[in-house]
Amino acid sequence: MARVKRGRNYSPMSQKQSKLALALRDRVLVRFTRPFEPGDVKGYLIDIGPSFFLLALIDGRIRFDGFQCFRKRDVRKLQVPAKYAAFAESVLKKRGERIPMKPPLDLTSLPELLSTANRAFPLVTIHRERLDPDICHIGRVVSLAKDNVSLLEIGPDARWDKKPETYRLREITRVDFGGDYEDALHLIGSAPTSHKHRQQ
Repeated sequence: MARVKRGRNYSPMSQKQSKLALALRDRVLVRFTRPFEPGDVKGYLIDIGPSFFLLALIDGRIRFDGFQCFRKRDVRKLQVPAKYAAFAESVLKKRGERIPMKPPLDLTSLPELLSTANRAFPLVTIHRERLDPDICHIGRVVSLAKDNVSLLEIGPDARWDKKPETYRLREITRVDFGGDYEDALHLIGSAPTSHKHRQQ
């Protein structure tokens, strides 16, 4: 009986990891979908951790709009490079927009990500999309424990809550910071005064 030499089997996750690493190395525009939201996400890979990766987001206006951290396991239909990447890159170049530098973040774990993002940016946004894809929580990290995070939140009216809310870390599917909306809230709401929060 003739023997058939088997090729190496690559899991979908390892293929995804290889594509993300390639995008980071070559600084190419990526595009992907996620099960929690319609449409797609576009941007440049800035860093990759064990579970989350950091993306410099490009919005529908073809402008940079802060940073978003996604779980690798939630990525679907990953394109490296993105379809029509050359067009988007030409627009960014004409507008003088450059890929942002990597902020001082630690992606080794979700607690480290939240802690370092809280130090680097005035507001941090967390999403718990498996529970409710239409709701996000924006504010300052007050405390971190092994399994949860406490967030003093700022509302759509740029007013700070009086007490922090606590969320389970395992429920967090995405973390944002440095975007136009967070900047607008901070511009009006400034830093919270009704609660003495400690920097993480």
